[in-house]
Amino acid sequence: MDVIECIKTRRSIRKFLDVPVEWDKVGTIVEAGRNAPNAGNLQNWKFIIVLDEGKRKSIAEACLQQFWMAKAPVHIIICSEPEKAKRFYGIRGERLYSIQNCAAAVQNMLLAANSVGLGACWVGAFDEDKVSSVLGIPNYARPQAVIPIGYPAEKVPYPMQYQLENLVFMEAWGRKFDIDEYLGYTSAIVRDLIEKGKKAIKKVKKKLKKEK
Repeated sequence: MDVIECIKTRRSIRKFLDVPVEWDKVGTIVEAGRNAPNAGNLQNWKFIIVLDEGKRKSIAEACLQQFWMAKAPVHIIICSEPEKAKRFYGIRGERLYSIQNCAAAVQNMLLAANSVGLGACWVGAFDEDKVSSVLGIPNYARPQAVIPIGYPAEKVPYPMQYQLENLVFMEAWGRKFDIDEYLGYTSAIVRDLIEKGKKAIKKVKKKLKKEK
């Protein structure tokens, strides 16, 4: 699976099979998190792997009673160490970079999980104090996300998304993104010819099937 396919096929999974996750796959996921980009290479994060069923139930309770989470055989909790970033980057490091660093690690982990055939979900709704209490997280660290991981027991459809022209500006805020204008009129002609060619090929294939 290439990276673009992995990004496009990733889904938030909330139903899991009662099947254990191989330890080497857990290692692959954590390793992906460790290799995420982070401000100043501070790596001011810690990852807590939770397998214990009782703790998983307590974490689900602390995540605003999202009890579906307890069914996932593995939980990974991503924590930040804000003070470490603050020493180098001040308030911006504490309040922004620490969160961005952990978010990058979370995304890497979600993609890694998908790449090895596992389902996962980014959970950000939780009581920080309760999660910290369950896992013994010290007061100088903050839980940023919980990722339940397991073999998926559901197939989530492709979500509706905005078109690029509704999301992208060119050169400045508010300047409409027009791919034909950006690449030139010729590119639009080429693209139309490609689409016509695809339709023609489909017609030929249908005709061949009928003849068989």
